[in-house]
Amino acid sequence: MNKPFLFKQFQVHQDRCAMKIGTDGVLLGAWTSLQQQPQSILDIGAGTGVVALMLAQRSHAETIDGIEIDEDAYEQCVENFEGSNWGDRLFCYHASLNEFVEEMDDKYDLIVSNPPFYSEIVPSGNESRDMARQNQSLPFEDLLTSVVKLLANNGTFSTIIPFKEEERFLELAATMNLYPSRLLRIRGNPTSEIKRSLLELQVGKTSFEIENLTIESARHEYTKEYIDLTKDFYLKM
Repeated sequence: MNKPFLFKQFQVHQDRCAMKIGTDGVLLGAWTSLQQQPQSILDIGAGTGVVALMLAQRSHAETIDGIEIDEDAYEQCVENFEGSNWGDRLFCYHASLNEFVEEMDDKYDLIVSNPPFYSEIVPSGNESRDMARQNQSLPFEDLLTSVVKLLANNGTFSTIIPFKEEERFLELAATMNLYPSRLLRIRGNPTSEIKRSLLELQVGKTSFEIENLTIESARHEYTKEYIDLTKDFYLKM
């Protein structure tokens, strides 16, 4: 029996999802700004539904939609949504992003995505996991083009990508008039290289500061900044 992943206010079953809950998704769900009090939120590539669930816990958004192309992950996401306290606000579509863009006229105040971004093709032998991990299943170009079509005026797009892809991603976004309003670079410990970039983008240029976050000060010793960011969610924080 696969036990669900327990958070403080909800639980997530993930035995049928290729991509399990990881630090990236939790960082995205915790860091994404809700300052503009979005009424509609879209999670592209919802997976287990963890990011959407975190945003449901943190916000008063009336509509929180997810899109998930993998059938098993989609069914599990629906189960996790329905099992939460916010089931009436959460909905998952079983579709590809292209299909969704073609079908939907609605715009979203906030779009989030923890995209599949392993550009090195290293087959694991698990087709679902590989599809979730390989960015050919959702290239950055496709992701950003869709975001532009689905984003409401004054809306924001929040995502997490490998740091080594940051420059290329921002150059690509700029060609679509999407620019960073927040940027957080993440390293595992004080001596490790920067591994991830959390980006918040909006239409039109704006000023922003580059911030940094270190997850651990020593093995299994989390930094105050990381604890402050995630303590509303992780049981042991």
